[in-house]
Amino acid sequence: VFSGSFLRFLLVGVFNTIVGLGVITLLLHVAKIGYWPSTFIGNAVGALVSYTLNKTFTFRSKAKVAGSLWKFLLVTLVCYGLSYGVGLALGQWLAALFPAFPEARVHDAATLLGTGLYTITNYLGHKYFSFRTAPAVREQAGESS
Repeated sequence: VFSGSFLRFLLVGVFNTIVGLGVITLLLHVAKIGYWPSTFIGNAVGALVSYTLNKTFTFRSKAKVAGSLWKFLLVTLVCYGLSYGVGLALGQWLAALFPAFPEARVHDAATLLGTGLYTITNYLGHKYFSFRTAPAVREQAGESS
């Protein structure tokens, strides 16, 4: 399940996470537009970077944009909703469990927790759905992604 493509995915992920979290932080703390719009817009920007780099570098996919972009967007949206929803619930749970936890940092904790979940679910979704290559093609090419 985890292989050389996972290392490449993590490298791309570090880059697009810096971009996405940078946008989220600016929107959440400077523009003050709220958790859901900030995380959605930040992840949308990161997703554009991610699609391009994961298609060409991580999975070395030859799939046409028309055939892979909708899958990528579907996986990204599902992973976003699930991961950041669970992250928010966990952030709120932490605040309830530790009364000294600053209320102002609940969304920051939720963002970090959501980002971790998002990374794992995204990798699996893109590897096995968005950029999946037929086994016969992989064997012919000598790849072991």
